Amino acid sequence: MNKKRNRETQATLSRESVLDALASNPHATKRDLARTLGVIGNDRIALKRILKELETEGAITRGRKRSFAKSGALPEVLVLEIRGRDHDGELLARPQRWEGNEEPPQIIVLPGREGDAPGDGDRILARISETRNGYEARIIKRLGASAHKVLGVFHHGEREGLIAPIDRKSRSEFVVDARDQNGAKPNELVLAEPLAGRAYGAPRARIVERLGSMDAPKAISLIAIHAQGIPTEFPADAIAQAERAQPAGPQGRTDLRHIPLVTIDPEDARDHDDAVWAGPDDDPRNAGGHVAIVAIADVGHYVTPGSALDRAAYERGNSVYFPDRVVPMLPERLSAGLCSLQQGEDRTCLAVRMAFDRHGNKKHHEFLRGIMRSAARLSYHQAQRAFDGNPDDDCRAIAKETLAPLWTAYQAMAAARDKRQPLNLDLPERRVIIGEDGKVKSIAYRERLESMRLIEEFMVQANVAAAETLEKARVPLIFRVHEHPSKEKLLAFSDFLRTVDIPFAKGQVVKPGTFNRILERAKNTTHTDVLNDVVLRTQAQAVYSPDNIGHFGLNLSHYAHFTSPIRRYADLIVHRALIRAFKFGDDGLSDSDIGRLRETADHISVCERRAMAAERDSTDRYVAAYMEARVGNSFDVRVTGVTRFGLFVRIPETGAEGLIPVRTLGTEFFRHDERRHALIGERSGTKYGLGEILHVRLVEAALLTGGLRFDLAETAQDRRPRKTTPGKPVRQEKFRQKRGKAKR
Repeated sequence: MNKKRNRETQATLSRESVLDALASNPHATKRDLARTLGVIGNDRIALKRILKELETEGAITRGRKRSFAKSGALPEVLVLEIRGRDHDGELLARPQRWEGNEEPPQIIVLPGREGDAPGDGDRILARISETRNGYEARIIKRLGASAHKVLGVFHHGEREGLIAPIDRKSRSEFVVDARDQNGAKPNELVLAEPLAGRAYGAPRARIVERLGSMDAPKAISLIAIHAQGIPTEFPADAIAQAERAQPAGPQGRTDLRHIPLVTIDPEDARDHDDAVWAGPDDDPRNAGGHVAIVAIADVGHYVTPGSALDRAAYERGNSVYFPDRVVPMLPERLSAGLCSLQQGEDRTCLAVRMAFDRHGNKKHHEFLRGIMRSAARLSYHQAQRAFDGNPDDDCRAIAKETLAPLWTAYQAMAAARDKRQPLNLDLPERRVIIGEDGKVKSIAYRERLESMRLIEEFMVQANVAAAETLEKARVPLIFRVHEHPSKEKLLAFSDFLRTVDIPFAKGQVVKPGTFNRILERAKNTTHTDVLNDVVLRTQAQAVYSPDNIGHFGLNLSHYAHFTSPIRRYADLIVHRALIRAFKFGDDGLSDSDIGRLRETADHISVCERRAMAAERDSTDRYVAAYMEARVGNSFDVRVTGVTRFGLFVRIPETGAEGLIPVRTLGTEFFRHDERRHALIGERSGTKYGLGEILHVRLVEAALLTGGLRFDLAETAQDRRPRKTTPGKPVRQEKFRQKRGKAKR
């Protein structure tokens, strides 16, 4: 019987049968093929031989995870670049990388989330399937603008045009022939497409878009916007929907207009999406307690699921803030108009009413869909002066009516917060002030006021209430989650603490309070600033997720973003979930939204990282522009990072950061000691470590890349060397000298 079965197997096992099996089952492994073809026993050797022959001939290719595919077939998951549309309007794509000699296949990109179609030149990670008519792709993730586009500044060389890339990692300029310059003028910011060219010589490119002069006041933020692929123009249908929007009336809403809610924001705030009020609780069961209301702009009333505005907001994910402009998530008609809680104007809102006991612990809460009227628009400084007992003349009444009880409630809430022990980092924020001429006027740290902490605490409590309510109601939502620090990061943190003589028991259960006690111990020492940086680097990155794993940094088990729907899509999702949970209207979270929550959470997490990168890059370039006039000046700096290629340092007064390349530290070899976070000279024992103060000279400020480069103003000989084991450095140096003579 077995012999008969083996003869049948051999009859079916041939080159053709293997190729047919791979055609119907792309990216199959040898085990998959054996199962498909019924191969058992010694016939596996014959299958292995056939696969090897086909691979040698180029008929099949070996992929990842020991899989095989017919030559020319595409892998199951692939990065694609969108290349336009066909005559039927279908999106067409091609593999970003193609090594075959023939033309790469055209791939039709199947529609995903409504309105989420990528644009020409965008990159996507997609799952590929083969059909009778070719290939189809389903989007897994959008990856942003094509990596094959170069953003840079155009200028003329001796014979041809040149593009200096803004990317710090680019090591060479691109050559642009006259026919490919697209009318670009010197010092213009351009978007170019690299061209296939010679194996040797400078790379070539073709200019596809001119973005304006680098001398323009907003050129720096424009670089960050295009470098990160941030959308700047709203689709016409989204603008039309925003223009048609009308203020909502009080029908079907809780009327809160008699409550003197106030907005407290930065002086230069462009939108106002939250208002607060507090007073004593008249419930005899809560003696000495407080009632607080946080009212948030009802963006969900205007941005309904699946609408043009919803699609545009989803694509952006969040507003992006630069020193000279904002790229808003919503059109100005909404973000600065109907959805902004302007003083004296009726505005729709979602509000939460919370009761706290006299110790600041939240006892209960309820959500309302209401209409409100802001009693005052205050800045943080105005509110702080009122809290300090020196209110401005024009807000004395509101100070007595609203701000005094607000402050009293906050003091109780702050006591509960301190008992909870959230992570307490002291990380000053740089503020770049732009003058009327569009140039940097000054750079300084933002003042940290108690009025800011008050608003933060009220918002945190409102966010907690939203997460608790929706989880109890079993309505899906997107949480804001922050994981526990990884073991690897905690080990590195422990190693660093050993260098500054601070004990840290490995294997202990680490909580935010653990870090706080370490920071408190280092307070007012030379390690304070560095320790705050190191603690921050030890933390995981907060993200959005439909799964609740808690928020480590805030030391909270339930947390979701509810308080900023004008500028964060995550908050809009939470608003819709509340509307659905309490049947506040028919514009709540749809079944379709619920089915895509994980995809949405991943998308807006990527958008958030994109915005942070753009904001950081633009600030770096503004700082470089500000420091350009100070090249040659000397500064005292603190070492904030140590790598094998140099020292990262920061000027305390402005927060300007740059690099001291290791090659400028001296003629000897410097070894990077990761455990000690230091560069150590092998001959002299000179040590440059994290947190040290150095005297440096600024030698370069590159506006194009935002990079600053420093050299030591003192030489290694000026520093007191810290000797290593006597004799060892000398022997190493002699060996190095002998090796050098041998090479010569």
